[in-house]
Amino acid sequence: MNSKQLAELSAKACDDKRGEDIVILDMQNVSLIADYFVICQGTNERQVQAIAREVKEQADLNEIDVKRLEGFEQARWVLIDLGDVVCHVFHKDERNYYNIERLWGDAPHVDVSINQEG
Repeated sequence: MNSKQLAELSAKACDDKRGEDIVILDMQNVSLIADYFVICQGTNERQVQAIAREVKEQADLNEIDVKRLEGFEQARWVLIDLGDVVCHVFHKDERNYYNIERLWGDAPHVDVSINQEG
């Protein structure tokens, strides 16, 4: 599985748990941190944890090593490091505050091919 497919798998996992405002940023020519950032939000702490848990489970099912998982207990900003892909699951209030899409404004957005309702 290449990094774009992994980003799409992560975005689908977010969508499966009703993550909102899912964005994939192509970081390849912008940062050495990762090839892609997947960003989404949940409406409350339980949903944020459910989204993060689903991303981790999908990674495990596809034999992708989760290098780090931070912020799960507080569920305000959960970071799931999948190597070439970093998934950021925000509580909706924290997402506006940190606004990492603006911080990484040079990164092109990747079309999210999942069906998002909203």
